[in-house]
Amino acid sequence: MARQIVQARLAACVQVQAIKSFYVWKERPCAEKEWLLLIKSRAAVYQALEDFIRAHHRYETPEIVQLPITAGSADYLHWLALQTGA
Repeated sequence: MARQIVQARLAACVQVQAIKSFYVWKERPCAEKEWLLLIKSRAAVYQALEDFIRAHHRYETPEIVQLPITAGSADYLHWLALQTGA
């Protein structure tokens, strides 16, 4: 999915990390190996990115959250914008 997100120009970069998550789902405790995707993108493409994740993810309720970029190097933010169609 990470490669597809970048190829679709919905993100400039996606970092993938193996994690173990502990949570309660449908009243049952769970402990699962999962993949954390840190997706570097822009607010302007958030909805298209969320739609893409929902269409391609196997979970009923995948974790999809948006964190704002409050600062960053001008060169990096310019590159991110170019990679995502701005």
